[in-house]
Amino acid sequence: MNTRIRDLRQDKDITQKEISKILNISQVAYSYYELGKRNIPLDILMKLADFYHTSTDYILCRTNNPSPYRKHNN
Repeated sequence: MNTRIRDLRQDKDITQKEISKILNISQVAYSYYELGKRNIPLDILMKLADFYHTSTDYILCRTNNPSPYRKHNN
């Protein structure tokens, strides 16, 4: 998972500092997620998936399909 969020960030050509500002967390906290030193909280995981237009399953390496899931209207 840690390499996947790093790759997504690098594909967007943004720095850890830039994504940490978007997530409203410190750059150090974000760095720990990329290094695998800290688990990503659910709210941050959902923000990452929305920002990168992908699914949480893709970030968590549960699928290799980066396309987001369709949202269901209930």
